[in-house]
Amino acid sequence: MELSGKIIAVLPAREGVSRTGNPWKTQEYVLETHDQYPRKMCFNLFGADKIDQFNIQLGEELTVSFDIDCRQWQDRWFNDIRAWKVERVDAQAPVAAQPVAETAAPFSPASAAPVDFTAGDEKDDLPF
Repeated sequence: MELSGKIIAVLPAREGVSRTGNPWKTQEYVLETHDQYPRKMCFNLFGADKIDQFNIQLGEELTVSFDIDCRQWQDRWFNDIRAWKVERVDAQAPVAAQPVAETAAPFSPASAAPVDFTAGDEKDDLPF
């Protein structure tokens, strides 16, 4: 899966040692989309090498590819959203905008011709 947006929070890294004696490190980030109703997603990177490789900073525009998994602990379930690819959105790319006609006058209801709804076919062709 993939989601694009802005990094609005960088949470502190957590690290420890596994039961087998191997060190581990994970860091979580919060991404907010630019939709009409913005959504937020907290995702993580696992491994010091991935954290250093992607080097995610607060305020960056990113596209994050991730996998969703779930785990159980003491009869409770927890979602895990783990990023496996991070791409920076090009800040120099132009944003597509609607062309604006500068010479056109704004619409005025007073200048519109009245419509005669009684003229024409007497047949009612409305579907309801």
